[in-house]
Amino acid sequence: MRKPIFAANWKMNNLSGDVVEFFKVLGDSTLHLNDREIIVAPSFPYLKMSVKNSEDKNIIIAAQDVYPEAEGAFTGMVGGEMLNDLGVGAVVVGHSERRHVFGESLELIRKKVKFTQENNWKLIFCVGETLQERETGHLFEVIKEQIYTAFDQNLWCENEMAVVAYEPVWAIGTGVVASPEQAQEMHLFIRKIMKERYDREETRILYGGSVKPDNIKGLMDCEDIDGALVGGASLKADSFKKLFLYDR
Repeated sequence: MRKPIFAANWKMNNLSGDVVEFFKVLGDSTLHLNDREIIVAPSFPYLKMSVKNSEDKNIIIAAQDVYPEAEGAFTGMVGGEMLNDLGVGAVVVGHSERRHVFGESLELIRKKVKFTQENNWKLIFCVGETLQERETGHLFEVIKEQIYTAFDQNLWCENEMAVVAYEPVWAIGTGVVASPEQAQEMHLFIRKIMKERYDREETRILYGGSVKPDNIKGLMDCEDIDGALVGGASLKADSFKKLFLYDR
């Protein structure tokens, strides 16, 4: 049985007061959740505050990105020593905004996957196709290339520490959500790759892209969807609670 994961990706949102309020409103709602895993990814300036405010709440705090070096002359970057010092337990790698807004290459993302494993953080590895790639029928080869480039000869952490998140680029922040059928089709495709190429049959695969309380059940009813990587609907604790406390 694959334990579902509900991960909040705040992106470049929420200030210090919002962080305090978020964890206050969560209260002890996550404390005794043994059948699902909760992850929160604040922006870099609020990682330490989030770690402190989530103590004893059964929550993993994740970084939204990492530069694949321990430390050094890399202006503007945040590296491994810093994340370890802050108590981070997971890292998001390959998010579509890193790929398409900041132009991260497949090779850089591969290095980040390797670095995340070396530091024993839970890896949340994001893949997804653009609307043009879907409409021209290239969606499967795009996803395959993203996975192969990142994982070939580069996936050795324990199964529970490697999570894949499918995020169709055309559904992120647009209000458009992939239909359960579209999401299930791609999740099944990813699961076959993870099983046949990497012998990872139990890899947990999350869906991301305009996930909201009113569509979570339809997505989670799909056989191969193991949770959600949530953007806008995770900024407030009340909304996020409706997602991870839904009755499957």
